[in-house]
Amino acid sequence: MAEIFKNISKIEYEGADSKNPLAFKFYDADKIVFGKKMSEHLPFAMAWWHNLCAEGGDMFGRGTADKSFGAKVGTTEHAKAKVDAGFEFMQKLGIKYFCFHDVDLIPEADDIKETNNRLDEISDYILSKMQGTDIKCLWGTANMFSNPRYMNGAGSTNSADVYCFAAAQIKKALDITVKLGGRGYVFWGGREGYETLLNTDVKFEQENIARLMRMAVDYGRSIGFKGDFYIEPKPKEPMKHQYDFDAATAIGFLRQYGLDKDFKMNIEANHATLAGHTFEHELRISAINGMLGSIDANQGDCLLGWDTDEFPFDAYSATMCMYEVLKAGGLTGGFNFDAKTRRPSNAYEDMFEAYILGMDTFALGLIKAAALIGDGRIDEFKKQRYSSFSSGIGAKILSGKTDLKELSAYAEKLGKPEGPSSGKQEYLESVVNQVLFGK
Repeated sequence: MAEIFKNISKIEYEGADSKNPLAFKFYDADKIVFGKKMSEHLPFAMAWWHNLCAEGGDMFGRGTADKSFGAKVGTTEHAKAKVDAGFEFMQKLGIKYFCFHDVDLIPEADDIKETNNRLDEISDYILSKMQGTDIKCLWGTANMFSNPRYMNGAGSTNSADVYCFAAAQIKKALDITVKLGGRGYVFWGGREGYETLLNTDVKFEQENIARLMRMAVDYGRSIGFKGDFYIEPKPKEPMKHQYDFDAATAIGFLRQYGLDKDFKMNIEANHATLAGHTFEHELRISAINGMLGSIDANQGDCLLGWDTDEFPFDAYSATMCMYEVLKAGGLTGGFNFDAKTRRPSNAYEDMFEAYILGMDTFALGLIKAAALIGDGRIDEFKKQRYSSFSSGIGAKILSGKTDLKELSAYAEKLGKPEGPSSGKQEYLESVVNQVLFGK
């Protein structure tokens, strides 16, 4: 196989003072942080769709980047060229995982039988490339939003025929995920939602989505899939009202339909901000419900109201993310760079520099999150803030050994309670800044 990225060598760690754009400044794979190697804390994954397929097109113009990798686009040879490029890319960056949609791997045919034949052929080729490497599949999924048949959703469609087609895609995507040893399987309901209640039976649609997910779980387990299924919440775009608005909404859905034992959350930073939340909020809500599974590592632009999928460079946000991940004991999944280079960044070097940026950002976030936990002031403050529940009447409340009559009598004896202690938000924010930027 001819080398595709000929002028780019294996990316090495050179340290924070390096000026080499093709070197890591903070990501040192074997460095021990918080008791484990960085590479163990940060199982990074390459997103097949953005890195190997996206050409930089938008609603106002065609693509600016050449992702042909020396082959004619739309052919089997091109599909294999993307595999070659992807594995060379991952090996040069030291990335151990990849994620895919079914139609990222091959061009979809008019007939599903032919599409499945193409998926069999290309997945055989991917499997052959995996042999002799330590590269694995993090998760797979089916694209059930791009094709016009999914204009009204997949699980939420009003067409039984389309519903069956979605089921067929899921079945095949699960087959390929298991074949490639995937650790997870994702549902991103890109069009599972509605535009107006005037033509929508919300209860019917949500129940049908749940039925499809239950069938996916049953089939996956029957073919030996032992990993987690994930829901990736997103509040809007393209649908105005999406059923997986945020982590809390998705968790409530899973529990309502008895899917919570098999599913966890795949949290995307950009989706969190579109929902009006911080990235760390969505991670915390997932973690306290025992459903923090995997992360799509990107960021959005707060000045734009859509999913910009930028490579993460906000070290503060990455620190808050890694603080939540460390506190939760890590992920069952990994950190997938669901991110794309900006439209003018159309050279091969930009692909590498973008991943270096993302990997360094999260490495720095890991280092600073570990320092924040080691500093201890935030944890100690929170412990003291709720200390009134550690003894006396507070302890009885937590243990469930009291009732409204006793609490009412206690309140009457107080006459007037003391107000809550100061939340000291500004002080705590200064602690974060000191740990991030102090010596």
